[in-house]
Amino acid sequence: MDATPRAAEPVVVERAVGTGGELVLRRAGPHFEIIENGVFLMDTRNGESERLLVRAAVAGLDAPVRLLIGGLGVGFSLAEALRLPAVAHVHVVEREPAVIGWHRTHLRPWTRDALADPRVTVERADLLDVLASPAAGAFDALCLDIDNGPDWTVTPGNAHLYGAAGLSALTARLTPRGVLAVWSAHAAPRFEALLRDRFTGVTALPVPVPRGEPDVVYLARGPLPSPA
Repeated sequence: MDATPRAAEPVVVERAVGTGGELVLRRAGPHFEIIENGVFLMDTRNGESERLLVRAAVAGLDAPVRLLIGGLGVGFSLAEALRLPAVAHVHVVEREPAVIGWHRTHLRPWTRDALADPRVTVERADLLDVLASPAAGAFDALCLDIDNGPDWTVTPGNAHLYGAAGLSALTARLTPRGVLAVWSAHAAPRFEALLRDRFTGVTALPVPVPRGEPDVVYLARGPLPSPA
């Protein structure tokens, strides 16, 4: 008889109609998973690369740091940001009301009630709309984690963010010392080349995962003048 423990079968905790389609929160043993339109987005099992996304972006910046996180997810990036002494304020942009709501209920322990922290502002909006608004202001670090990567967007419209116009919109929201950090579930060489054409310093940080290609965190500093 095979005595190997079997992984717990996921159980649906809640379904919601979201901006991008059907959202499902599932529980598998002690962990939660978020699924959109049948596509796995994220879970609470690891989060190493999501935490690195924030740590690497803030490293070397003197306090106070104003940080924007695009995508709340399961909260790894937000929770990490609040652990960093230099971070004075975190502005989180999340378009899905259900995801925000789950962080006040099922996912609350994973972010240690971060939504109630006075340093945190959560804006329910599409990041593209926020970037287009002058009211957004400027940030010392902008961490982008709303897709599975530049080549694997959750919705087709998000592809705009990873092209020339999108990078111009992102850099327009950076302070002179600002850092752009982008999370990807795999290497994105075309996106990296585009970053190198537009920033003086670009670093790709691979993060090994249990199965498949490493996650990659892209860091870009020193935006160059936009091409004419």
